[in-house]
Amino acid sequence: MQQLKTIQDILDTSIQLNLFKKLVQQLNKDFLYANIDLSFDEDVLPTSLKLMLHETIYKLIQEKFMDYLNLLYIIDVPEYKVKQLDGSDVLLLSEQVTYLLLQREWQKVWFKQQYS
Repeated sequence: MQQLKTIQDILDTSIQLNLFKKLVQQLNKDFLYANIDLSFDEDVLPTSLKLMLHETIYKLIQEKFMDYLNLLYIIDVPEYKVKQLDGSDVLLLSEQVTYLLLQREWQKVWFKQQYS
């Protein structure tokens, strides 16, 4: 599994490997488990997914911090990676967390595809 450096890399790779819909399904499943009212249509555009996800993470950090932490736990984003981020700019932090979240979801989808 190659290291993907940006959100766009993750989305592009998922499209190339025909796994974008599975990525969306995984996101929907984990957001449902976290009891966060966000559901993506399977036909969502990658740019829309990125924007909506970033906006949701930003709002969670600002307004519902416990729900944000619960989401990170459910998705299994490594705590040490989140702690390495600079929290002085919430907009930048939310973008970086969005990347970590998508990266972890992509790992789940990719491993399921490879080993099922």
